[in-house]
Amino acid sequence: MVRSGSAQATPVTVLLAKYTELSGKLENNLFQKPLYLDSSENSGEVKGDLYALIQEPFATVQSALKEPAHWCDILILHVNTKYCRASAAGARTVVKVNIGRKAEQPIAQSFRVEFSYRATAVLPDHLAVVMDAAKGPFGTRNYFIVLEAIPLNRGQTFVHLAYSYAYGIAAKLAMHAYLATAGSKKVGFTVTGQRSDGQVIYIDGLRGLVERNTMRYFLAIEAYLGALPAPPSAQLEKRMRDWYAAVERYPRQLHDIELNDYLQMKRREYARQQTEP
Repeated sequence: MVRSGSAQATPVTVLLAKYTELSGKLENNLFQKPLYLDSSENSGEVKGDLYALIQEPFATVQSALKEPAHWCDILILHVNTKYCRASAAGARTVVKVNIGRKAEQPIAQSFRVEFSYRATAVLPDHLAVVMDAAKGPFGTRNYFIVLEAIPLNRGQTFVHLAYSYAYGIAAKLAMHAYLATAGSKKVGFTVTGQRSDGQVIYIDGLRGLVERNTMRYFLAIEAYLGALPAPPSAQLEKRMRDWYAAVERYPRQLHDIELNDYLQMKRREYARQQTEP
């Protein structure tokens, strides 16, 4: 287990302290798995923070998640990801991701986000990966996806996934228009209260939106890691089916599409991203 040998805070000791702080919430929560999810909205930025205990050795997690190409195998599982390709751009590594509808569509009708990819720490006791993009769809900007991981006892790994972006007036209006129409019944995971009939009230609005996507990305990471022991020819199908099964555990928040429609769409999108630049 990672131990703090110094009073000076480091990324490892900060994560270990967070693991200790959240130990009770990881054991007892609405997710029925060792996971904690929070969100915030401040000064034109919305952020989701997810902490989880993964039943995979740290070496496996680090080997998989330090590689930018593997992130495309992860990101393409998200229902809104239409395409992903990692490539070198001079001294930088760029991960090109096209975002679109929860249905099949031509690449030209989706929005391309170009993430700069950096593995900022690849150490025996710490992995840190950062992907950031200046521009996103609907006028959003300053996208960040940050993944950190540290080893624990018994071959487990503690991870922190952060997903955030900023928005201006135009983007906020566009997102609120979506939330008032197609996304009007969507909620997040944070419990904000209880109705008189005993029904739980969940966070909605932009915080609900960022919580849903943070969870989708984390479940994609889990699906990717879980498929690694399978033969290479069977990994894609296992990843897709495992991701879909995972999101369907939370239908109130994450159900968007039927299984056969999802599988058909993703098989075609995966094949497309192997050939198109």
